[in-house]
Amino acid sequence: MSASQRTILTYGTFDLFHTGHVRLLARLADLGDRLIVGCSTDGFNASKGKLCVMPYEARVEILSACRHVDLVFPEESWDQKRGDIVKYGADVFAMGSDWTGKFDDLGDLCEVIYLPRTRDISTTEIKQLMQQRAAEGAVQAPSPRKRSGRL
Repeated sequence: MSASQRTILTYGTFDLFHTGHVRLLARLADLGDRLIVGCSTDGFNASKGKLCVMPYEARVEILSACRHVDLVFPEESWDQKRGDIVKYGADVFAMGSDWTGKFDDLGDLCEVIYLPRTRDISTTEIKQLMQQRAAEGAVQAPSPRKRSGRL
């Protein structure tokens, strides 16, 4: 890696991966040459009172397949961020605007920025819509296929 490469570091849960995630990762990748993503483990999410629909391994597989992402590693605690910045040589620590101000103390190690969230989509809204539709009976398990007797 050349000394002039700019490394961007971000974190997230990335549950129910959607276009908002893709757009955020694309904007982050545009800030530098290498995008490194800390993906919150199931255990870390549980400690925050969050329950994921998708297990950690599936979320990592999706992130790893995203063309904007160069490396994915586990986020297991709030306290690891300073060490991760040093370990990965991050020039920029970037998060969504819902975290504005929360990580300003990392500014002594690298640039800290907060990007606007993608409008009109969020994992929370998707989960709420799924719950609403399930409550209304709009989401049903698929019926078993009837066999026609043909091969």
